[in-house]
Amino acid sequence: MAAAPAADEVRSLQRALRRAEFRRKAQALLLVVPLALFLLVVFVVPIATLLQRAVASPEVHDALPSTVKLLAGWDRKELPGEAAFAAIAADLAKAREGDGVGNLARRLNNEISGYRSLVTKTARALPLPNPQGPAQPALIAIDARWGDVAYWRAIAKNGSANTPFFLLAALDHKQDDFGRIVAAEPEAAIYLDIFARTLSISAICTLLTLVIAFPLAYWTSTLSARGANLVMICVLIPFWTSVLVRIAAWIVLLQQNGVVNSALLGAGLIEAPLALLFNRVGVYISMVHIMLPFMILPLYSVMKSVPPTYQRAAISLGSHPFAAFWRVYVPQTYAGVAAGVLLVFITTIGYYITPALLGGPGDQMVSYYIAYYTNTTVNWGMACALGALLLAATLVLYAVYQRVAKPGATTAR
Repeated sequence: MAAAPAADEVRSLQRALRRAEFRRKAQALLLVVPLALFLLVVFVVPIATLLQRAVASPEVHDALPSTVKLLAGWDRKELPGEAAFAAIAADLAKAREGDGVGNLARRLNNEISGYRSLVTKTARALPLPNPQGPAQPALIAIDARWGDVAYWRAIAKNGSANTPFFLLAALDHKQDDFGRIVAAEPEAAIYLDIFARTLSISAICTLLTLVIAFPLAYWTSTLSARGANLVMICVLIPFWTSVLVRIAAWIVLLQQNGVVNSALLGAGLIEAPLALLFNRVGVYISMVHIMLPFMILPLYSVMKSVPPTYQRAAISLGSHPFAAFWRVYVPQTYAGVAAGVLLVFITTIGYYITPALLGGPGDQMVSYYIAYYTNTTVNWGMACALGALLLAATLVLYAVYQRVAKPGATTAR
């Protein structure tokens, strides 16, 4: 008889424990929900939109639905039949009622220069004088270019709501008239060079930043707490100043009659002012200055945790001081080096304002062209394609970092 109440008490206790565990998990979830919503709204949705816009091309599909459907089985070798001419006349007449003609003309003009005038001229001439008559001669009479098969191939090639056009263009490739992927013409193949320039500028800036930051972080880690705090304050002061203000200050310092050239001329080191502005040199100087704190902070945090007794032990065992530093101390800073390099490199590949203000035409990076397509030509597809490739490069770098560097681990033996 006593066993039954004991079993009931056990089950009651189990239920109470489950309720307590559920409440604990619910409270933890409620604490995480605001952050999750913030990440969803600020990061996930914009990135998903960027990736979608990089392949979205609904202009032809939405403006010419009947024409696209008829051209789906077309061999693209000769002009399509009368039905396609009648369909495009009807589609253009219907698209003229909204903004479909403008979007269609702008999209097809990316394929063939002058297509904008063809579409707008034809749309203004519609409806046809004899709607019941043949549409082919009527459209060719409006503009002879409708008799050119290349213009019809452009419609057939872009009939899908999604297209690889922008991504291929960002990689200096394109689809030919029959849908095959081929290399772009030399005069249009510019983006791979731009990406290479972006990566090279970022790599050199990262290397220069590391060369300057490593000895400074090491020296700071050897100071007393008071001295280290003072140095860190000096390192963090640039964070309190706008990037635009710092770049403007460098323009004043680096100009021909600026402080730098005046000092070098006064010291007799140069005979004529150096060209330090509107070229790659000015870009490197400003970017390294801006990125130094991002390299110093992770290096200092790791170096501060390395016991100085390791080096002294190696020297006491007969090692040369430099060998002890290089073989004992430096390997223990690899985590900080990797974190600083990754942070600086990923930040610099997205730089826009510094090359735009301090660099020349040959010093502009990918972000400059993203801004150009966004603000000047309003070509969102091309801007999103370049942004998507920049995002892919960032993810690849982060994946490499995850495989190569193991934060918190040391390689010293």
